[in-house]
Amino acid sequence: MTIRIGIGGWTYEPWRGTFYPDKWPQKRELEYAASQLTAIEINGTYYSSFKPASFANWAKSVPDGFVFAVKASRYATNRKVLAEAGESIERFVGQGIVELGDRLGPILWQFMATKKFDPDDMRAFLKLLPASHDGVALRHAVQVRHESFADPAFVAMARDAGVAIVYADSADYPGLADVTADFVYARLENAEEAHPKGYTPARLDDWAHAARTWQAGGRPEGLPYVTAEAPAKAQRDTFVFFINGAKVRAPHGAMALIERVTTSR
Repeated sequence: MTIRIGIGGWTYEPWRGTFYPDKWPQKRELEYAASQLTAIEINGTYYSSFKPASFANWAKSVPDGFVFAVKASRYATNRKVLAEAGESIERFVGQGIVELGDRLGPILWQFMATKKFDPDDMRAFLKLLPASHDGVALRHAVQVRHESFADPAFVAMARDAGVAIVYADSADYPGLADVTADFVYARLENAEEAHPKGYTPARLDDWAHAARTWQAGGRPEGLPYVTAEAPAKAQRDTFVFFINGAKVRAPHGAMALIERVTTSR
């Protein structure tokens, strides 16, 4: 079980000259980002589909052990009735994401902040998420952003489905830190540009401790939990992404967290 840390996407103009070296070729930005980080959340897949060759080429551009999380299509999650998302889910999964091979990490299903918890509808949606595609196992994480999801019933259904609830450190939305799957997915969205690495050194130390605790199968203290029930003690793959907030700082925050996690082992 490993800890992988990264950013959202790899194409962002303010990173040129701040993260990417001066005059670094744009077509090789993924290659460079993957040499400094251990994971990337692909966000473009939320807005449009890609050809299988794109996923295959991305997989070839990164080293062994590097992992992509893939953000699912908005057409599957931004709808009134989630139980009717089956066709959109199939289209998203079938576009070629399995061409990432062993570089394929969790699929992120993000819901609008206005989407409220409807137990029957959410249960039906979770049942639509495929366990595999073309023989490739799939792992799923859901990011909910409405306070109504702070409900033990939601935690229980996610745990029953083996789907991770994304923990988001956000100034705008409530966070749910309950562990419900055999992996953990965290998004650090509360960075501030005033800090060179987005978060203060002390806060990065806290996130390093949290990541190590998650990976070891524990339950970090000080995070918002819906239930007092602790997950079964088992090591877990852990994914931490610096995303949104002060985006220009994201790569530096991710690299600083990688250094802390690596040197403290």
